[in-house]
Amino acid sequence: MAKTASAKTSAPVAKTGAKNTDKTTAKRASGKPAAQPKMREMPPNPPSAPSKEIHVFPNPAPERDYVIQFQVPEFTCHCPLTGQPDFAHFTIDMIADEYCVELKSLKMYFWSYRNEGAFHEKVTNTILDDIVKVTNPRYIRITAKWYVRGGIYTNVVAEHRKKGWKPLPAVDIPSHSFESGLLR
Repeated sequence: MAKTASAKTSAPVAKTGAKNTDKTTAKRASGKPAAQPKMREMPPNPPSAPSKEIHVFPNPAPERDYVIQFQVPEFTCHCPLTGQPDFAHFTIDMIADEYCVELKSLKMYFWSYRNEGAFHEKVTNTILDDIVKVTNPRYIRITAKWYVRGGIYTNVVAEHRKKGWKPLPAVDIPSHSFESGLLR
């Protein structure tokens, strides 16, 4: 009998299963209407649009050679023959001279290829030419690693050297194993 008495005095258990999806009639346990989800407002400056315009800014250290590396892991265009999407990971290694590439404009520039048809070799060389045209760097190398198509990966590497520019000799620095400070 004790079991029966305790079962009668326990709080009701909520049923699980089908939910009422009509938001106008949905009520909380308190009897108040359920709160509507907060919608994100449109930002005052909506996201930028794709553009073929690359912006630059003055090199802050033109007296030395240093490498600027850009990684663009989500490049997309279309195969000009089949219309199927092509994907690539671009790496741009650049030694600037007077000008550096502004990152947001580079992002919008890469975005502009999303709906264009382009052969891997052509688009890689076009991107190199466009960056060289606005920055006139001492050196630039673009490596485009194209994702598999028909069981074949394609890598396209294109580079440009400013006439008369010679890189400084490489410095060999000994490598050391990583130390975490923890005893092993």
